[in-house]
Amino acid sequence: MQKLCSLFLFVTLAISATLCQADDEQLVSGKIISGYRILDVDPTRDNLLTVYRGDYIKFRYPKEFSSLTFSLPELKYKDTLLPEPEKAPFFKMKAIGTYSFTLGNASGNITVVDLVRPNYAEVTADQAADILNNLHPFILDVRTQKEYEEIHIDGTYLIPIQQLQARIDELESKKHENIFIYCATGNRSTVASKILSDRGFKRIYNLRYGVYDWARRGHPYKTGS
Repeated sequence: MQKLCSLFLFVTLAISATLCQADDEQLVSGKIISGYRILDVDPTRDNLLTVYRGDYIKFRYPKEFSSLTFSLPELKYKDTLLPEPEKAPFFKMKAIGTYSFTLGNASGNITVVDLVRPNYAEVTADQAADILNNLHPFILDVRTQKEYEEIHIDGTYLIPIQQLQARIDELESKKHENIFIYCATGNRSTVASKILSDRGFKRIYNLRYGVYDWARRGHPYKTGS
């Protein structure tokens, strides 16, 4: 009965997602590269961008503009950017909404939306415990090795989010299985869920508030390697 309830939870959320899903490949800006959403921007005009909640964003623009100041006051972000994203800082998009920003002399808006997919469900810690106990999914941690050693869920397979695209073939055999993904707070795991969904993984559960919320609510965890 509990297993059926877990399956019913996923199916219910999946149907809801299907009904609400837009053509997100047209809606959402940029592309995920090594765990970061790279956004192409034009410093000479206003830029209207859309990203997912949980994305770690970086900007790319023509080298002729050299370094530029980026400011997103509502989220208290301000830093100097470089044209090459690999040399520039990243910014975490933690909450849905529309935020105004400036980039050099240009301005624009970033709209942050939730990931909605028919093969994807966000779950609370209590829902996750039921899923782990009854469906026995493959468990994926997308944090760093150091974070993993501090706290992790038993039976976890570790692939840091920055390595996930390069190592995704390691998960190929799990494509048609239940897969449960977590990170520290639910942001990197959302990015990972998008990457796996795009590669055709069929049933993805994302721990919405991360492993620390899991531990605070009294669910079991381990420390060490």
